[in-house]
Amino acid sequence: MKITLVGTGYVGLVSGACFAEFGFEITCVDRDTAKIDALKQGKIPIYEPGLDSLVAQGIKSNRLSFTTDLKTAVKASNVVMIAVGTPSRRGDGHADLTYVYQAAEDIANAIAGYTVVVTKSTVPVGTSRQVAEIIKKTRPNFIEGIHFDVASNPEFLREGSAINDFMRPDRVVIGTNNAKACEILQKLYRPLYLIETPIVSTNPETSELIKYAANGFLAMKISFINQMADLCEKTGGDVQVLAKGIGLDKRIGGKFLNAGPGYGGSCFPKDTRALSQIAEQHGTKCSLIDEVSTYNEKRKSDMANRILIALTDHHAPKKVAILGLTFKPNTDDLREAPSLAIIPELLKNDIEVSVYDPLYFKGCERLNHAISFEESLKEVCFSASAYDAIKNAACVVILTEWNEFRALDMEKVCELMDNTVAPLFMDFRNIYRAEEMRKFRYYGVGKG
Repeated sequence: MKITLVGTGYVGLVSGACFAEFGFEITCVDRDTAKIDALKQGKIPIYEPGLDSLVAQGIKSNRLSFTTDLKTAVKASNVVMIAVGTPSRRGDGHADLTYVYQAAEDIANAIAGYTVVVTKSTVPVGTSRQVAEIIKKTRPNFIEGIHFDVASNPEFLREGSAINDFMRPDRVVIGTNNAKACEILQKLYRPLYLIETPIVSTNPETSELIKYAANGFLAMKISFINQMADLCEKTGGDVQVLAKGIGLDKRIGGKFLNAGPGYGGSCFPKDTRALSQIAEQHGTKCSLIDEVSTYNEKRKSDMANRILIALTDHHAPKKVAILGLTFKPNTDDLREAPSLAIIPELLKNDIEVSVYDPLYFKGCERLNHAISFEESLKEVCFSASAYDAIKNAACVVILTEWNEFRALDMEKVCELMDNTVAPLFMDFRNIYRAEEMRKFRYYGVGKG
């Protein structure tokens, strides 16, 4: 079976490389010539553990190719997947479907035989139907069910563990009203039958909602545990023990119950906003999701205030070392990361900020991207290592739980910090235990 993926971003590239690993013939298409040229040489534009070797393997086996020629790729394919971006639209939070609609039109112009057109991007309810209408408008002689079918097949890839998520998913969701299209897509996921992956077959509307509902629920779990962390701090509780206590209940589960500075990334913020807008469009309310979005933004600013209050209370010199810039470890994604809300607040209050991140550090090529992405980072002193960032700082703040921050030499940390007052260590990911941190004024999250 030949498959074309339109879009070589996170979803398109990971999905293409994994399908090629399954043995299918995959063509990834993008309009960006420089990006395609780089991919042909095995240069990966995103950071995802294991993706570079998987792409290299796919290219070597001739099962994975990259091109800007959409027409030729689509003509030769049984299945065409739309995997373009759907960012939040400025001003109203709706998902911007400009790229999806353009891809649908381009695909329609290229279809030569019966083709299943799949929306892999995260899209609002009704998008599959709109894609079908665009195809029929572009090719008036086309009949749905004969010349083409449209299906929804959302992805559930976590940044940092996307390859494992694709190869060993909790479930695969296929949304289509046509039995033939459903059968073709089930064959596509045939390699997963060996591990008995559940296949959820439904209509396109339900499939489109499943992705938003899943991300909304997980975002709600994160916000819930963060609110419980606040309560623990007021009452003398320990949020980590609380999370374990409720997570052992099989109805709740322990995942996404780690208190911290709020969620970020490319999915949760965008998808919770879009889910609220979808509900409003259809005359109903997702008030819980509305509150989650509002609370999460407040959470980030509250964490900045915690740092400022701690510095003031302890009359500490105004230099803060931030460890971790990305919204989570094992990804280079800075979108809506807590760091990008916290650091500007510190700078506004005349705090000197030094930063170290394992992917964005002094001297690395990626740093230029980070600085151009977020203007306020230009005022930050980027360091070459965690210990370099910590030099002469009055306060260390862990924002991302990268592995290399899990076993810092605390004797060395203490020696490097400004010791005119007791050094502050603010662990916003609860990596360390208070009893290990007696040399510092230690602050965890949700620790009474």
